Amino acid sequence: MKEMFDEIRADFRYDHELNGCLNCGICTATCPSAQFYDYSPREIVQLLWTENVEQIYDAMQEKIWACAQCMTCAARCPFKNSPGGLVMIMREVSIRHGMQSAKDVLRPFGRVMLKLITTGNQLSPDMIQPDHFPDWGPNIQKVEGDLRVLRKAIPVRTLQTVETAWEVSLKTSVEMYTIWEMTGVLKSLETMDENLFDVIEDFIDEKREDYEDWLESQED
Repeated sequence: MKEMFDEIRADFRYDHELNGCLNCGICTATCPSAQFYDYSPREIVQLLWTENVEQIYDAMQEKIWACAQCMTCAARCPFKNSPGGLVMIMREVSIRHGMQSAKDVLRPFGRVMLKLITTGNQLSPDMIQPDHFPDWGPNIQKVEGDLRVLRKAIPVRTLQTVETAWEVSLKTSVEMYTIWEMTGVLKSLETMDENLFDVIEDFIDEKREDYEDWLESQED
């Protein structure tokens, strides 16, 4: 726990995001997530400000994942704290350490990431199912049944497919993979879900080979 807290505190953004706390509660009063979940931006700031290592670790088990990252807290805080920014740091540390809470929260989005890697699209109509995204709320039921029909009725030809939202070029895909590698996204994925990482790595290798073949064909 101490190691994880030290890692949070050592982040270059930490001193910018945490400047003290009046305990006024404005951040929590204006926080959308605080209205529906057991979450308080003020609590996050207080725990970090007082360096309460054990409770910080407890908050990383569940509470930090309730933040919507809207940054209303940062806009309202008289001390110019950013509880949302601090939560972002805590989330990144939890992912790097492979915490179970991070795995549980991110697992439902594995299919989204796989779709993005293989097609260049985050979502497609066939993925919009209540069981896949329970956190989207009851309104998802309204689009579940007729979405395929609605999508096929869209007059623009490239939007009629139900497999992807639009076609993404091979070059764009390869560039995206490179960015993810350089920024550590794929390394984080390997920590969270090794099986998904292996599958995605295979797709990346295949796409890169296809792109190299295409470049050679252009030279010829």
